[in-house]
Amino acid sequence: MLRRTTEVEDLLRRHAPQVLGALVRRYGHFDTAEDAVQEALLAAARQWPDQGLPDNPRGWLIRVASRRLVDQLRADAARRRREEDAALLTPRDAFTAPPPGESRAPSDDDTLTLLFLCCHPALSPAGQVALTLRAVGGLTTAEIARAHMVPEATMAQRISRAKGKVRGTPFRQPGPEDRDARLGVVLQVLYLIFNEGYTATSGDALHRADLAREAIRLTRSVRRLLPHEGAVTGLLALMLLTEARSAARTGPHGELIPLDEQDRTRWDRRAIAEGTALVEEALSQGPPGAYQLQAAIAALHDEAPSADATDWPQILALYDVLVRRAPEPMAELGRAVAYAMVHGPRAGLGELTSLEVRLKGHYRLDAVRAHLLEKAGDTEGALAAYRSAAKGTLSRPEARYLQTRAARLLP
Repeated sequence: MLRRTTEVEDLLRRHAPQVLGALVRRYGHFDTAEDAVQEALLAAARQWPDQGLPDNPRGWLIRVASRRLVDQLRADAARRRREEDAALLTPRDAFTAPPPGESRAPSDDDTLTLLFLCCHPALSPAGQVALTLRAVGGLTTAEIARAHMVPEATMAQRISRAKGKVRGTPFRQPGPEDRDARLGVVLQVLYLIFNEGYTATSGDALHRADLAREAIRLTRSVRRLLPHEGAVTGLLALMLLTEARSAARTGPHGELIPLDEQDRTRWDRRAIAEGTALVEEALSQGPPGAYQLQAAIAALHDEAPSADATDWPQILALYDVLVRRAPEPMAELGRAVAYAMVHGPRAGLGELTSLEVRLKGHYRLDAVRAHLLEKAGDTEGALAAYRSAAKGTLSRPEARYLQTRAARLLP
């Protein structure tokens, strides 16, 4: 019997996209189905911690959500007829839950189908990403807005418009040509879900393991569909090599431990071995793109026996290629750190100049600047930058870490 609220929350997050997929498959009405799923999740969150876990949690959620949705659809006769027609066209076992302990084959995973539906070509790229993060990743509108550095109201409108555009779209896997057209957005979304799991943008926890695990699971599913696609292989490698360090990233009280101070004996060597092999495979699958290059950088970090033994010149060379092929502010920020490790902190500070406009006010820019100023001996400048970075993050573990770094500089 599950009684701890956190256990229930993890279970609900894992099942939510599968339940939504089952309802959309059976009834259509994406936006109405999502509302019904949210009601079922709330009901489970209230009941399960006290009453215990049902024998078939996914089936319980589908039944409750279906009842909520049918109640809404019955208010409109036309909607009811469309729902009945759609149900007749769909095999009954396509929208029922499997028995406890069993799962549907990866090719029939509703979550994967939902993922490609949310990346429908009728949507704008921004709408595809926002809708998928909401429906598949389970991120809140506020979290998605922060990831894209836009106001929450803007993101809410974007998600609402996207839901409207996919209303009535058949719930099925796209064909090969259509699937390839959507792949770039699918991978971008999976990457964003993983990043939110690996380093949560807000809250008390640094790591949201449920999100990171789900992103890895979905990326494995996409790779089964496209085993020879270098970007997919590279993204999976990047996730595994990054997540391999998760056990060493926090101390006994949840405090953040930076990469150069981590106990590397706690890193997951099995995940590192798999990720490293995937990097080699990805680099053989055509010209390397952003995910392959980032995975190669992660592999160099993971293979170094100590922080001092890290091959920074090679990492800088990879960053140089990365920012040329996929110019993006966060990649350029990572390159500035690598440049400082090779050429010194003052040189690294010079590399931050080009990011002042694009990352103005972003706490990560302030955090990197603080670190480099501290290494350059500018205590006063580093103190101000650490304090600014601590005020800018909504993640309490990150804020505490930055405040601690600042406190160490006080006389």
